[in-house]
Amino acid sequence: MSDVPTIPRRKPLTARIGVFGVGHHPYWAQFDGLLEQMHHKLNRLTRKVHACGVTAINYGMIDGAESAFALLPKLKAAELDLVFCDMVTYATSSTFGKIIRELDVPIVLVALQPLKALDYAKATTFMQLCNDDFCSVPEFTGVAIRMGKQPPPVILGTMEDDPTADAELAQWCQIAKVLHDLRRARIGHFGHVLESMLDMHSDPTAFTAAFGCHIVQTECDDLLRQQRTVTAEEIAEKQRKILALFDTPDPKDDPVTTKLTDADLQTAATTAVALDKFIAEKRLDGLAYYYEAEPDSPMRQLVTNLIVGNSLLTAAGFPMCGESDLKTCIAMLIMDRLEIGGSFAEFHPIDFEEGFVLVGHDGPHHINIADGRPVLRSLLKYHGKPGSGASVEFKIKEGPITMLSIGQTANGKFKFVVGEGESMRGPIPPTGNTNTRGFFEPDIRTFLKAWVKEGPTHHFALGIGHHAQTIEMIADVLGIECAVVAP
Repeated sequence: MSDVPTIPRRKPLTARIGVFGVGHHPYWAQFDGLLEQMHHKLNRLTRKVHACGVTAINYGMIDGAESAFALLPKLKAAELDLVFCDMVTYATSSTFGKIIRELDVPIVLVALQPLKALDYAKATTFMQLCNDDFCSVPEFTGVAIRMGKQPPPVILGTMEDDPTADAELAQWCQIAKVLHDLRRARIGHFGHVLESMLDMHSDPTAFTAAFGCHIVQTECDDLLRQQRTVTAEEIAEKQRKILALFDTPDPKDDPVTTKLTDADLQTAATTAVALDKFIAEKRLDGLAYYYEAEPDSPMRQLVTNLIVGNSLLTAAGFPMCGESDLKTCIAMLIMDRLEIGGSFAEFHPIDFEEGFVLVGHDGPHHINIADGRPVLRSLLKYHGKPGSGASVEFKIKEGPITMLSIGQTANGKFKFVVGEGESMRGPIPPTGNTNTRGFFEPDIRTFLKAWVKEGPTHHFALGIGHHAQTIEMIADVLGIECAVVAP
């Protein structure tokens, strides 16, 4: 099976990260050239941060309480997503206390020595001060705790030839990209939660409180209005794009499925164009929806044929959630900004013979993490929902996978539930839905029992790679409870 072409992002990933160094001002007069060395270290870190695909702003050296007080309003005004405090040498915590107390942005301490070890036979005080990156870290974390804050995380290592430190720096830059979009996202919503799905209901204000995003309440009539503006040329172009991405095989055993019909392709393409126009008009960064409409009405045909357009948008970094699932829309956005995919998924039947569970859904899906070309089938009915039309079928790439469900506790707070497993090769049902063979440790029965005890919703975002640690870090930054289901 040939690889599927990837869909480019609608918007580039970005973040704004501030970088400042800390030092002890009496050193500068005592050791000629030391301050210049500290600036060199700070500039080197700033370049490394910039190389991670973010905007890095160097605020220079802070060497006492007065300069810390002066820096704080600049950091607040810069709309930063993350701050790196470069521990270039020993510094008193007066360079940090005011900032950690009042800055409402995650701060990471970076202690990267120039040398892997001192040349002890030739060591000097100057050499020691150039490599004293860790010296004041305990003082800084202790003061953070005294200020009523969590101790800031620490990147510890050497500036050069240290893959572990480089990976941690890149990881925090990726987290900054997640935070950048979470805090600015406009997540659209129309319709209502699918009737009786009590785990799906959520409060729009709670999303702004927890993540910073805004839930934009929209009208499905606006989508129908946009559909009336769609031209034949736009439909034809969208059809060409769809057929370039998807295979359209003959049906197999499921009587609900048929080969993709011209009529269903036409409807899917028309709806996808209308959806593009709708989200552009509303300036949205994601959308959760569910609406049934009057039987045999133009609205019914429209709102039940969003699956193909949804999948195109999700792969382009615009998470789309059916069944009006705002919580999983946020989970999908987080995974997408980590560049690990994020498909809309739930648990399907368990294979007790081989020890796996099928994970998937009837849409939407992140095509860029598909194992080969995804499939389009026409469905004569959508099980459990009204309507019929084109539907997407694929499994995700083989290898490590991560699941993120966002549930809510009895007091209304959000909770992350995270699991890691493996996607393995094997046949999936040819039903026009996505499905992946998910294997979990220590065994499928034990894992699923442990998963449901943590209070997830029945939906989750499904991505590639093992990233539970990174998602835990995001939860910690946001002050959200996080449970990792592990053997």
